[in-house]
Amino acid sequence: MTASVTRHDWTPAEVLALFEQPFNDLLFQAQTVHRQHFDANRVQVSTLLSIKTGACPEDCKYCPQSGHYNTGLDKEKLLEVQKVLDEAAAAKAIGATRFCMGAAWKHPSDKDMPYVLEMVKGVRKLGLETCMTLGKLTKEQTAALADAGLDYYNHNLDTSPEFYGNIITTRTYGDRLETLAYVRDAGMKICSGGILGMGESLRDRAGLLIQLANLPEHPESVPINMLVKVKGTPLENEEDVDPFDFIRTLAVARIMMPKSHVRLSAGREQMNEQTQSLAFFAGANSIFYGERLLTTGNPQAEKDMRLFERLGIKPEEREEHDDEVHQAAIEQALVEQRESELFVNAAG
Repeated sequence: MTASVTRHDWTPAEVLALFEQPFNDLLFQAQTVHRQHFDANRVQVSTLLSIKTGACPEDCKYCPQSGHYNTGLDKEKLLEVQKVLDEAAAAKAIGATRFCMGAAWKHPSDKDMPYVLEMVKGVRKLGLETCMTLGKLTKEQTAALADAGLDYYNHNLDTSPEFYGNIITTRTYGDRLETLAYVRDAGMKICSGGILGMGESLRDRAGLLIQLANLPEHPESVPINMLVKVKGTPLENEEDVDPFDFIRTLAVARIMMPKSHVRLSAGREQMNEQTQSLAFFAGANSIFYGERLLTTGNPQAEKDMRLFERLGIKPEEREEHDDEVHQAAIEQALVEQRESELFVNAAG
C-alpha cells in the first residue's frame, strides 16, 4: 500500500465507503497507515482531573454535570491550585505524560482565569504536557492560556452538524468551531473528537470525522468516546454501540487523520480486553489512565498495565530535558559553532 496522504477534502461518499469495507480489510488499511506514522506498540497515556464539577449551564444530553438534569452528582467549586498540582504529581508517578484538567463551565469567568493559569504553569513545571477543557473561549482567554504554556485545548465537536441540535441547544456548532480556530491561531494544539452511541446514524459518524479531518490542520489528538449512560440524563436508555461499529469508527479516524493520536476514551470501562486490543490494532494510540474520567469510571491503572504487558505495548515516552542538560546542550552548540568559525577563518 502506498504511503498515506494527509487530506482536508474528504467527501461523505468516500468516508461511507471506508466504513462499508469488509472488517478485516478496513483494519488492515488502518494498521498499515498507523505504522507509517507511529510505533505500533506505543500508546500515549494521559490522566484527566475534574477541577470544577457539576452545575454546568449547558444542556448536553449525555452529560451528568449538566445543571439541567438530576443525576445525583455533588456540585464542587474550582479546586485549589495546590490540590491540582498534587494530583498531577501523582499522575506522573504512575506513568502519565499529559495531565488534562476539565471544568464544568459554559466558559471560564474572569475571576477564575488567574487560578486556571497558575494550574497550567504548575503542571508544566512538573514536566507534564498540559491540556484543559473549559468550554467556549474568547480570543483574550485563549491568548492568556497560550502565554501560560498550555499545550493542548480539548473542545469536542461531539457529533455531526446535522445531528448536533438533537443533543445540545445551549451552544451552536459554529461556537465550537470558533473556539477551535482561536486555539489554533494562538499556537496551541487541538484535542477534539466526539461521542458514539447517542442515537446518531452511520452518516452522522462519518460527518463528525469529516468535520475534524477537513479542518485546516488535523487535531493532534482525536478522542473517540463511547457514551457512558448515566441515570438522570436524557440518553440513559440509549442502545449500546456494537463493538465492531466502534472499532470501525476508530479505524476510519486513523485513515482520515494519519498523524493524529486517536484516543480510546470514555466508555473503556465497559469494554473487555479483546475489544480494547482490537482498538489498538485499528490505530488507537492514546488512552486516559486512572480511576475516573471527570465523573465516570475508568479502568484502573494497574489493570491497564497488565493488558499492555500482555500485548507487548509500552507507554509513549515524552522527551524531557532538565535545565542543566538543556544548558549543557546550548554550551556545547556554542563551542562547536566557535570551533567551526575558527576553522573557516584559518582556512581563509
